[in-house]
Amino acid sequence: METNAQLTKKVDQHDLEMKVKDMYREVALYPDHEFHFKMGRELALSLGYPSEILNKIPQESIDSFAGVGYYFELGKLQEGELVVDLGSGSGMDAFFAGEFVKDTGEVIGIDMTDEQLDKANRLRDKAGLNNVRFIKSYIEDLPLESSSADVVISNGVINLSGNKEKVFKEAYRILRSGGRMVISDIISEIQLPESISCNATLWAACIGGAMQKNLYYNLINQAGFIFDKVQINNYEFISDNARNAGEKYGILSISLLAIKR
Repeated sequence: METNAQLTKKVDQHDLEMKVKDMYREVALYPDHEFHFKMGRELALSLGYPSEILNKIPQESIDSFAGVGYYFELGKLQEGELVVDLGSGSGMDAFFAGEFVKDTGEVIGIDMTDEQLDKANRLRDKAGLNNVRFIKSYIEDLPLESSSADVVISNGVINLSGNKEKVFKEAYRILRSGGRMVISDIISEIQLPESISCNATLWAACIGGAMQKNLYYNLINQAGFIFDKVQINNYEFISDNARNAGEKYGILSISLLAIKR
């Protein structure tokens, strides 16, 4: 079985970044278009997001929501905590987290796509949500101090990274001792063939970057985390190509909680 480094080298990183940006630019600007994945409020409700909290956050951020799981029950966010959202998109999960940490806490969203950031910032300013802010950066290189965050969250984004090892190491670095990483992501039961894993378009569609689960879990352990809980989510792709790949290679959505030693 190939290592993460070997798999990463086989993907054109520049092409991957451009394809991901193009895909999620469309998600931000045209959420009513058809994608390989479900989006919006219906998706959020099906994953387990409670409507009473969704009703409190900017509705346009929900329109562009393309997450793959609901992890907030695992994370148990507390008032006053500092939460960092990796791949925050149009801001739904960041705004959702802000409802838990209250005015004494803070949520920092990290994203690389200008259109997503512009939308998230506009919605934040319009709603006056001063406990949430967004920063343009890569999730592999976080512009945050070491041991500064209480919780790292991420929803369906780490699979898009061409260097997941760096993502988990960065998450570990910025967390305080005892801090939690609580994420939802796409993984596979069987290692994907190069025809899929080296296709940047399929990566951008949340398929090609699905790492075989043992490799994925090993990266989290190697970063220093201790696993607490893992659960499989009720999530389905909607395009035929994505569904076929899911059935053939066991592509599935998981949510997990891991603790910094």
